[in-house]
Amino acid sequence: MAKKTVAGYREKSEGRSYSKVIKMVKSPQTGAYIFREEMIPNEAVKEYFK
Repeated sequence: MAKKTVAGYREKSEGRSYSKVIKMVKSPQTGAYIFREEMIPNEAVKEYFK
């Protein structure tokens, strides 16, 4: 079943836009890759992927 994205992360008073970012991370315990999803402001997207 697919997840429905909820648009309730933004407050209208701030005027910021948010992006849903998905990062693939290797698990140190099993060695398998997992996907980490977060909602962050658009200004912080470049720093998130560094």
